[in-house]
Amino acid sequence: MLLGVDVGGTFTDAVLVGEGSVVHTAKVASTPGEQSVAVLEAVRLVLERAGAQPDQVARFAHGMTVATNALLEGRTARTALIATEGFTDVIELGRQARAHLYELCRAAPAPLVPSDLRFAAAERMGPAGVLRTLDPGTARSLVEDVARCAPAAVAVSLLHSYADSSHECLLGELLAELLPEACVSLSSELVGTFREYERTATTVLDAALSPLIGAYLSRLSAEAGALGLCEPQVMQSSGGLTDTMRAGAHAALTVLSGPAGGVGGALLLAQLAGERDVLCFDMGGTSCDVCMIDDGRVQETAERVIAGRPLSLPALDIHTVGAGGGSLAWRDAGGALRVGPASAGAVPGPACYGRGGVEPTVTDANLLLGRLLEDSPLAGDLMLDRSAAERAVSKLATELEIDVMGCAEGIVRVAEAEMLGALRVMSVERGIDPRGFALMPFGGAGPLHAAALAGELGISRVLCPRASGVLCALGLAAAAPRRDVSRTAMLAGASLSAERLDHVREALVAEASGLLSERPVRVRVRHELRYRGQSFELPVEEELDPADLTSGVLGPDQLRAAFAGAHEGRYGYSDDTAEVELVNIRASVWGASPRLRPLAGKGVGERGREVRDVVFDGQPLQTDVLRGDLAPGAVLGGPALCALPEATLIVPPGWRGQVDAHGTIHLHRGEAG
Repeated sequence: MLLGVDVGGTFTDAVLVGEGSVVHTAKVASTPGEQSVAVLEAVRLVLERAGAQPDQVARFAHGMTVATNALLEGRTARTALIATEGFTDVIELGRQARAHLYELCRAAPAPLVPSDLRFAAAERMGPAGVLRTLDPGTARSLVEDVARCAPAAVAVSLLHSYADSSHECLLGELLAELLPEACVSLSSELVGTFREYERTATTVLDAALSPLIGAYLSRLSAEAGALGLCEPQVMQSSGGLTDTMRAGAHAALTVLSGPAGGVGGALLLAQLAGERDVLCFDMGGTSCDVCMIDDGRVQETAERVIAGRPLSLPALDIHTVGAGGGSLAWRDAGGALRVGPASAGAVPGPACYGRGGVEPTVTDANLLLGRLLEDSPLAGDLMLDRSAAERAVSKLATELEIDVMGCAEGIVRVAEAEMLGALRVMSVERGIDPRGFALMPFGGAGPLHAAALAGELGISRVLCPRASGVLCALGLAAAAPRRDVSRTAMLAGASLSAERLDHVREALVAEASGLLSERPVRVRVRHELRYRGQSFELPVEEELDPADLTSGVLGPDQLRAAFAGAHEGRYGYSDDTAEVELVNIRASVWGASPRLRPLAGKGVGERGREVRDVVFDGQPLQTDVLRGDLAPGAVLGGPALCALPEATLIVPPGWRGQVDAHGTIHLHRGEAG
């Protein structure tokens, strides 16, 4: 059996896939104070529902928000930084770029390492080799100074260490000797590419989070072992699994751990549905994550910004906005209705949860509009309180001087506008026409808004997974182990030769394969190129045969041609006269992934027709209500409300749908059906 557990801001989801690809699910409220409590409760519940024992679980995959939450809340360890003499303040100087152009007084996030914990190493490395040797005695004296400050973690980021890591390795050995309890992050091991600020900031972030993540994963592993479960595997931001020891030692790898699981689940069900072009959005209780499956592949990026801090590690290309079911609705200083980014979270949660929340949320608004059922428990056996929702929304309606139902509909429309903006960032703003894509909603709240968002984007097809409310956990169960290694090459002109290219690629693939505990079944090399003089690169990827790494390898001429095509597609032109520069090479290897083909539920059988009033475009309409699993082949037409086991799907008038063998509901609008 395969177990996946995903921790969200509001709920913790568990999926257990047994023999015959039968899927068992559970959802419990998250426990922000100690996430492992909800994790183990979800595991206990899903095992109970499946009638299974812990020792039947062959693999336990875990996606978490511990690193993200700690970064957002400023709960990081006391961290020291060792940098090249003259460069200790690079993390504070940054790029001198303003994220908010016209807010002149808005400051960047404070550095994670204060000035008194930044130490200068008397050394200098250049791109071509050593310029000033780091004396071992001087290095020991420096590390002794660091040790006297008693940091919980130390980041080491020396100039050009991606080209020669010998000085960083020397400092790493001394830190292991003199500060054995501290977490140590070396930039040459973690990042391996140039751009001094981003590399240093990523290494500092990794060091500052690792003590917390390491302690959490140690506790979780011990508690899971006491229950008879196997060692957890942890989802990385790249969409692949790693062991708890590596995740605990390099917490930066897990910052986007949770959303990455959802992308994997979406890719799995899109493949089973025969769709290669899918725009996906995951709307949970706290946020909405958007990604794109283009021609059967999910885009990746090696440059992200998390909580205002750069992260230069491989990650799935996911765009996040603060619009979830628990997002708070409020009136701004100008009298306008706003939604998010603040959230009611798991505690106290939306007002309708009856846990002490008094502020209106998107969930409260959906309940008043009839889109959630008061007499049907929400996931986690949570009964909703309509009167509490009405009190919360009424208070805001009074402030806005509008009626309650108008306020509820306004809350939903504003939240949908936020999500629509995120969907356009991933499609329209990149020159991609979304009308040729299908839209896949997931998360507990996603299917409530899918048809409305599809209509705004001109999309006529919606794919709603049966397990949409726990799709991140399903994606974890289906994930494969992955390791990544990156290096800056800086090859151009005569130096960009076939021999030099093959040497670098082979070394990186060998290093990445050595980090994987099993034989690779998939190998990919990503080349990042630019025209000389440009500041940013475009990727050219190639899949290699793990059994013959020399077959199909791109040569310099093929790389230049592929880059010209990519540049033409992104910017509308290419330049045959300009020199092409290969900046970075990234090798990724995957282990074997389970072959999952989740099946639809058996359905709830024959039942009498149930009708409720649901508000569409300001008007209440008689709407069919379907509860529980829908059987394969079942047909439905709008208006309809499908109360699925972990989510609620709204089918507006003019939409029709049918359920496939895997439980995915295929909706079509109007003539597209």
